[in-house]
Amino acid sequence: MSAVPTCSEASLAAGVPLAGTATTETDWLLVEVRGAWGRDAVSDSGLPTEVRETLEAMPEKVILIRRPDRRTGVTVVHAVAAEDGGTARRLELASLEELPDVDLLDGDTVEGPLVLVCAHGRRDACCARLGVPLFDALSAHLDPGSLWQASHLGGHRFAPNLVSLPHGVQLGRIPTARAAEIAALLVAGRIPLDLYRGRTIYPPAVQAAEVAVRLVTGCDRIADLCLLSREEDLVSFATPTGELAVRVAERRGPAVPASCGVDPEPTVTWVALLESAA
Repeated sequence: MSAVPTCSEASLAAGVPLAGTATTETDWLLVEVRGAWGRDAVSDSGLPTEVRETLEAMPEKVILIRRPDRRTGVTVVHAVAAEDGGTARRLELASLEELPDVDLLDGDTVEGPLVLVCAHGRRDACCARLGVPLFDALSAHLDPGSLWQASHLGGHRFAPNLVSLPHGVQLGRIPTARAAEIAALLVAGRIPLDLYRGRTIYPPAVQAAEVAVRLVTGCDRIADLCLLSREEDLVSFATPTGELAVRVAERRGPAVPASCGVDPEPTVTWVALLESAA
């Protein structure tokens, strides 16, 4: 009897596209929590009650982070992704118990990207099986303070996943053999387009349109594109060579498991066609 494919294997075999699948989020709160994380990172990880309640009440998307080499202190990062690149501020606490009383805007400005690699094995086995080796490979090419293992980032079936903040760039299906290339591109403010799921600042249809424009033009610098407008299914971007408009349509995609161990379900894919150039 053949082995049941994992969710990431099934997604790849079915040809589920990456474009338009990024998490949709602008405000992020990263909190260092060492040790094992429960399935729900905040509520199931044994956090002190006041800390858990504080995080559960946060409007930001809360992501737990960790690094195997860290033994003391707690890093907290508040990041806001935006069209122009966004901002990130870092606080260093002595313990998690300090978190409910701190002002998240008091931190020091973070220079350069923060790279989060999903390694949340209790949420989905693919994220630990594929994410940890990717983290290890990237660690040889990124400053330690800019690279973290992260709890659920969205899209197990595209593991290994990463999000680069504060730009809000999400990548999937990242080969560990390309770690040096990926690290260099992200530090330079560029995107490996064949691994690009989209920017988290956009809804899925706009993500798909942006990926299409980048693939047609080859514009891989994050600053190359700026969203001008979205009118129903027509999305327009400013590019270095002028305005480009893309018409996007939602389509029913192949049925695959959203996570390991669950039944297949239909996916959403996007058709994006260049409409005009100005």
